[in-house]
Amino acid sequence: MAFGTQDSADEVMNEINMTPLVDVMLVLLIIFIITVPVMKHAVPVDLPRASNTREIITPETIRLSVTADGKYHWNEQDISDEDLATRLQAEGQKDPQPELHIRGDKDVRYERVAQAMSAAQRAGVRKIGFVTDPGQ
Repeated sequence: MAFGTQDSADEVMNEINMTPLVDVMLVLLIIFIITVPVMKHAVPVDLPRASNTREIITPETIRLSVTADGKYHWNEQDISDEDLATRLQAEGQKDPQPELHIRGDKDVRYERVAQAMSAAQRAGVRKIGFVTDPGQ
């Protein structure tokens, strides 16, 4: 037996063991994650309810029908060519502008539909749509 040599097991550790520290930190993190939502409303306050939705103004829809004989109908009421131009002019000045839905009979001459579209364009109506039958 040699008295001057030391075993490797007898050496002094000069590093800190980090495993217990990490375990303690993870436990604290879990505790904070659980308790923070509970502590969110520390003072009970009955807050007033208010709606902040914007008022949405939807423009009206004008149904302009052109029958097979070439007559115009403004929302199912007969209208002459002169009255059509004046009504379209009045609708073109509105804000927001109404939508113009043109329903043309399949047997009407295209010229009559084109005249209505031209009158709407001259009046400044920007929202024009065509209504069709989705069937055959």
